[in-house]
Order: sequence, then C-alpha cells, then structure tokens
Amino acid sequence: MRYVIAVAETNSFTRAAQRCLVVQSALSHQIARLEKELGARLFERTSRRVRLTPAGAAFLPSARQCLDAAERAAAEVAASVGEVRGRLAVGLIPTVAAVDIPAVLRDFHQRHPKARISLSVGASDELVERVRQGEIEVAFLGIPVTARPRGVMARELARERLVAVVAPDHPLAGETSVDLRRLSSEVFVDLPAKTAGRAQSDLAFTAAGLTREVAFEVTNADYLARLVGAGLGVALLPPAYVAGMAGMVTIEVTDAPARAEFVVWGRESRTPAAAAFIELLGIEEE
Repeated sequence: MRYVIAVAETNSFTRAAQRCLVVQSALSHQIARLEKELGARLFERTSRRVRLTPAGAAFLPSARQCLDAAERAAAEVAASVGEVRGRLAVGLIPTVAAVDIPAVLRDFHQRHPKARISLSVGASDELVERVRQGEIEVAFLGIPVTARPRGVMARELARERLVAVVAPDHPLAGETSVDLRRLSSEVFVDLPAKTAGRAQSDLAFTAAGLTREVAFEVTNADYLARLVGAGLGVALLPPAYVAGMAGMVTIEVTDAPARAEFVVWGRESRTPAAAAFIELLGIEEE
C-alpha cells in the first residue's frame, strides 16, 4: 500500500522507489503481486508516464486510511509507554500572529524528536475542512469576530482590529488615522473574495453602507505586501503581522474591522502527537 501511494503521488516508479528507499525492481514486484491478488491493474504504464487506472483510483483512498490507521496504532502503543510518535500535520494562514509557529514547532520537535512534523499554508475555511477530514491535525486561523469555526474543536487565541497599510509615498501616508468612508475611495489589495481572510473587511464596509474597489486579489500575503509597497493600493491587515513588514506606513482606522485568531483541532480522538502539541500550547481540552 505504501508503494502504491508513493507511485500515485510521484507518477513514477523510479521516484517512488527513491522515496521508499528500495530498489525499483522490488517496488515493481510488490505492486505486481498486489495487482494479481486484487485481480486488477492499479497503474497504466507507458514509456512516458505512469497514471492510476480507475481501479487504482478506487483503491487509493482506502489504502491511505489503512496506512493512517496502522501508523496511529503504532503511535498509540508508543504513547502508552510515554513516547510521542506519529504524524503532526499543522496548517496555518500566512498572517497568523498570536503564536510564534516556528518557535512552537521547534520546542515540540525538541520534546518529541520521533514525531514527524509537517506544515502547510492555506485559507482559513480550507484549513477547517482539512481538519474535519483528518488531513491535518491542527490549524491556526483568522476569521471575523462574529464567526466561529464549525465541526471542529476551537479555542480563540487573540483578536485585533485591522490597520490600513500604504506605501510611504501614498497620499494617505501622512495621516494618523482614517475611517472606512475615507478608505472607500481608494483602490485595495486584498485576499480573494469569499475567503475568511477577506470577509471581515467586506462585512465592515457593507455594514457601513459603503463599497470599495478591490482591484488586486492575491492568495499570498507576501505578494500582497509587495503590491502595496509598489503604491498600487491600500490593504487592511492585522497590526501584529504588519510589524514585520519593512518600508510600510501603518494608519489607524477608527472604525476598523476586527478579526479573531483561533487554533482548531479534530472533534474525534486526537493522535498522541496532536494531543501533545495542544498541551504545549497551554490549552486544556474540554
């Protein structure tokens, strides 16, 4: 099963063998034996590419679940004798500021060196769904203060009012404060529409009876900052995140939208690694 997953993810028997640390002939032989036992080909092989057959696509999800279950069983055994092992998959939004993620992951690794850590970045709504599906164990989100993550365990970490960010030569750069009405005449750089990171700003302008032009929609917070720095628009960002951006001017917004940062984890029983990570954050599970 591990070999099949590796081939499916790399689209190559050679790269799969390298990942699994076996010779290619051994990997191919084991997959051929499995195909014979199943009575179906799992891969279509040509000189140029390898791809899943319909039977292979049907087999893959259950294979992943079986491997996850086996890994979890081994981790539970290790936990019973005081050792944390297994996977800790963490997701976060690019602007998370309530927790120093690199420092926390470093501390976790030092305490539990046999646990396997991975990290991915995404949008808040996407991360919540991945936690619900069991693809990742823990995620750090930023959402409007009027919302709350659903279908997962959640703990609010912080909340803050957004600030306006402009380039040093922007006409607003000399202002100490502005309101949403003044900002509504500006061109904005923001995250894509209907994402949680965009929602708090959209809701605030709508509640004030205002509209704004978002001419630049980006998914990467660093690229968002580059567009603002080039003088192409204004952004509304968390002040803790802006503090790490050089060469920008921050302006208080008197009626600014607010966002809350959450950490979320699965409702079902947590893996030993996830439970240890939640404990490291100082969160008592209810």
